[in-house]
Parts: sequence; structure tokens; C-alpha cells
Amino acid sequence: MADNRLIFSVHAVKRMFNRRVTSHEVRKVIEEGHTIEEYPNDSPYPSRLIMGWNGERPLHVVVAENEQEDEVIVVTVYEPDLFNWLPGFERRRES
Repeated sequence: MADNRLIFSVHAVKRMFNRRVTSHEVRKVIEEGHTIEEYPNDSPYPSRLIMGWNGERPLHVVVAENEQEDEVIVVTVYEPDLFNWLPGFERRRES
């Protein structure tokens, strides 16, 4: 990610504002977190879900990767909950 441009979608910016998540926190998750799900067939670019922590706060960041333009696009950001995720927030609960 170090060489790629980081682009924030309008949706991501709205969600970050609503959820009180800063761009610094998002960058930290992207750089220090790890991929827990991959979506290679997403359009227009393949995307992935990254799990990371901001102190005690878990954060999930979905990014799409436009390799042709050397861009990482932040699609959405949210704080996972135990209703949908197992403890540790790396695996979804089965429905």
C-alpha cells in the first residue's frame, strides 16, 4: 500500500463521519491489519475486507484495488459487532 494512492469513496467518507472514524485510523488498519475475506469478482475492481484495531476498537475496512492506476479505494468502514461476527471479529457467525 505504501506506493499506492489511497482514495476514499463518498460512501466511505459518510460512514467514517457517522461512525467517528478518522482517515488516520483507516490508514492504520490498511497498513497494519490483515485481510480476512477476499472478493476477487467484485466490480469494477477486486476488493477485500481488512481487520484491524485502533486501540481496543475493532475496525473493518473494505478496499478495492485498481492496480492499473495504482490506487487503493476505501469502499466502506465499520466497527464489527458480535451479533454478526465471532469474538476476534475475523470470522462471520453462521446464520
